[in-house]
Amino acid sequence: MKIGVTSQNLRTVTGHASKARSFLMYEWTTEQVLQPLESLDLSMDMSIHAWDKRGDHPLLALDYLITGPCGKSFINQMKQYGVRVRTTDETDPLVAVQQLVAAVVPWAGKAVRGV
Repeated sequence: MKIGVTSQNLRTVTGHASKARSFLMYEWTTEQVLQPLESLDLSMDMSIHAWDKRGDHPLLALDYLITGPCGKSFINQMKQYGVRVRTTDETDPLVAVQQLVAAVVPWAGKAVRGV
């Protein structure tokens, strides 16, 4: 399961996902390990807000996108591409990802390993 987190400063969860250009990327593996991947930095024209919908977009490879506050239209737009958006008040990206994994993979519970 691939998970992205909006993080303009690459340290905390940030909002305004449609205009965000910096993301922390994680993957929950079949070995039940949470692995950090490289960060993703998009050009201005590749923010979801500015993207012309032509060609591939790297965020569309995600299963989940965690963000701070964002609009319903963004959530619905990403849903059309198969990306589930979860908003959070959590500011620590790792904690937000661990909470998501625990919620969507109930048997993972507190046994989220890795990172």
